[in-house]
Amino acid sequence: MTGTPTVVLLINGRPLSVGDAISGVRAVLEGFYLGQETGTAVADVLFGDANPGGRLPITFPRNVGQLPAYYYQKPTAKRGFLFSDATPLFPFGFGLSYTTFRYGDVRINPPRMAADTRTEVAVDVTNTGDRAGDEVVQLYVHDRVASVTRPVRELKGFERVTLAPGETKTIRFTLVANALAFLDRGMRRVVEPGTFDVMVGGSSAAGKSAVLEVVAR
Repeated sequence: MTGTPTVVLLINGRPLSVGDAISGVRAVLEGFYLGQETGTAVADVLFGDANPGGRLPITFPRNVGQLPAYYYQKPTAKRGFLFSDATPLFPFGFGLSYTTFRYGDVRINPPRMAADTRTEVAVDVTNTGDRAGDEVVQLYVHDRVASVTRPVRELKGFERVTLAPGETKTIRFTLVANALAFLDRGMRRVVEPGTFDVMVGGSSAAGKSAVLEVVAR
């Protein structure tokens, strides 16, 4: 590297193994296939005329040895190789902008619900930077114990919100019991009573969580 601040622009149609290509750069701009306005869109972002707020609809692996890469794997997947990092390079739902955001505690009301009702999930999101920007607030759930193995997390909702500098908004999701359903060993769609982790954040690596109890009627 020459010490010159460098930005890597990716134009691609699938997740790439770009670890070496982006090592030491200041930023990475993912374009996918932007079409005939590629140059205009890229210039607007690089010169700060537009504040990006997009999020990755795919997972970027650290290397080809992690393929296939996706966020909703089973708990025993992605154990990795010796002396390697099994986490993705960029997780599903990830994306940065020219500002930063802080998440408050996740609140569930009520924290217990029957298998045929609903509950509300709320979280306060604050723009902690010095310019307006968009955040994509994402809701994930994890079934701790079930009759069949369940993914480590599943996306159940998202909302894009625009916040001025220092502004806080409360984002609310309605979580219906049917969103917790899955196919059991008899291929029947069921909602099993049990404990669920409800996670909210800016990507599938969401760090804020609360516990939801689903009870039988």
